[in-house]
Amino acid sequence: MSQSVVAKRYAVALFEIGKGKSNLDQLEEELLVISDVFKNDETLNQFLDNPRVSREKKKEFVRNVFKDVSQDTLNTLLLLIDKRRVDIIEDLVSEFIKMKNEARGIAEADVYSVRELTEEETKQIQETFAKKMMINNLRINNIVDPSILGGVRIRIGNEIYDGTVKTQLKRLEQKLVTANK
Repeated sequence: MSQSVVAKRYAVALFEIGKGKSNLDQLEEELLVISDVFKNDETLNQFLDNPRVSREKKKEFVRNVFKDVSQDTLNTLLLLIDKRRVDIIEDLVSEFIKMKNEARGIAEADVYSVRELTEEETKQIQETFAKKMMINNLRINNIVDPSILGGVRIRIGNEIYDGTVKTQLKRLEQKLVTANK
């Protein structure tokens, strides 16, 4: 079974618990911190992957390091240690956030532009694409990419809307090449 399928199962379980207790926002914040810790602390990953360290020592360590998180989040971490699935934490966090956003009608968008977008431009993109996607809100992550020359490329989930000058020039070139044949 692939890691993403397994991660989704754990994320669904935690999501349902959070929905029942109305603490999805708190769980998301905790999971983001945990994900960040696991991404940036290689020694933590090595410790938890070490077969010579007992599960109980690993669990005790995790209880101490993440003592401020909710019991539900901590229980999920401890279960991942028991099942030797600590390596799926980043996928679990990603799936959890995706489910939470979907339940609230929120989508994440990566917007590539040649320069940092202004507040007005960001708001206009949010409103336009929220209507187009039939969602309540669109969270924008602006990525500056000077190679696109101008315009914007927007990625929402698996969909890409490309209005960049670079792409328009490529299309024009293709039309000219096929017209000359």
